[in-house]
Amino acid sequence: MSSETRKVGGVTLRLSEADASAQEWIGQGEALKQLLACWLTVDERDLPLAPRITGPPGMGKTTLAMAAAQVRGQALYIYQCTADTRPEDLLVTPVLSEAGKIAYHASPLVSAMLTGGVCVLDEGNRMNEKSWASLAPLLDHRRYVESIVTGTVIHAHEGFRCAVTMNEDESTYEVPDYILSRLQPKLALGFPDKQDELQILRYHLPFAPDDLLALTVDFLQQSHALKLDFSPRDGIQLVRYALKRARQDPEHPLSHEAAWAESLEKVLGPEAEDLERMAKQKRRAIGGNALPMGLGDFFFAAEDPLHPDADDDDEHLGERDDLF
Repeated sequence: MSSETRKVGGVTLRLSEADASAQEWIGQGEALKQLLACWLTVDERDLPLAPRITGPPGMGKTTLAMAAAQVRGQALYIYQCTADTRPEDLLVTPVLSEAGKIAYHASPLVSAMLTGGVCVLDEGNRMNEKSWASLAPLLDHRRYVESIVTGTVIHAHEGFRCAVTMNEDESTYEVPDYILSRLQPKLALGFPDKQDELQILRYHLPFAPDDLLALTVDFLQQSHALKLDFSPRDGIQLVRYALKRARQDPEHPLSHEAAWAESLEKVLGPEAEDLERMAKQKRRAIGGNALPMGLGDFFFAAEDPLHPDADDDDEHLGERDDLF
């Protein structure tokens, strides 16, 4: 919490600190252009948009918004949404000061509103409808919020900009339609190509040897092709642990390949050692209807070794020799 304050309706609000991180956006330049376009105004009567940025975890959704704020030269504020976020958490929180008086702290969102900064509501679809309802007037032409804690209406500075990131996974709420209609457009991030992914890893891991980076990028590209959700963030963590294990014992150092293989198991799980099998299991877990049914589906269960999609290994075939 910073020492800077603003007075709204006779109430003094202490502002949150802006995020000082610097992030470079690598690849997918069209996504950055699209976000910057959302925040433009083409006429004095026009209003900026509040887009939602979607994609699997670790794809760089927050980084994209951070980079856009840097391009615009605006202070960045990030609010991490959670399942137990309350409306007052999003806006103004009363805090008992050392002098025994109530002090009012402005959230990162309200701080951005008052200073004309950029606010990223991170992982917004983890937040419940009651909290979203408190933001409805901010996200349309009214551009204000009402704090029940202070009994004041807080209007957004004309420079205020907002974006919401949303992960595509099962541990989230369904955002109500009246909110989604305000969070437009939807900007979907896809997986980076091989060259961009290598540059991303090099940017975050400039000290990593080329062979480890190449091994990791090849793994990630294979996972993308199989529609698995391993992300550049996973790759960064994978390389970091491998480097630490290789460096741990100077007298008996692990080779990069051995350290990488151990890191793959520890960071992403043993199932990541067989991406093909993992992809098959994911398709079946969706419900079995993701792939067209063939004749084999009528005669054999999905887990039966004789199913056409089963693994053709000698162990399974040997178990069924008695059938022939």
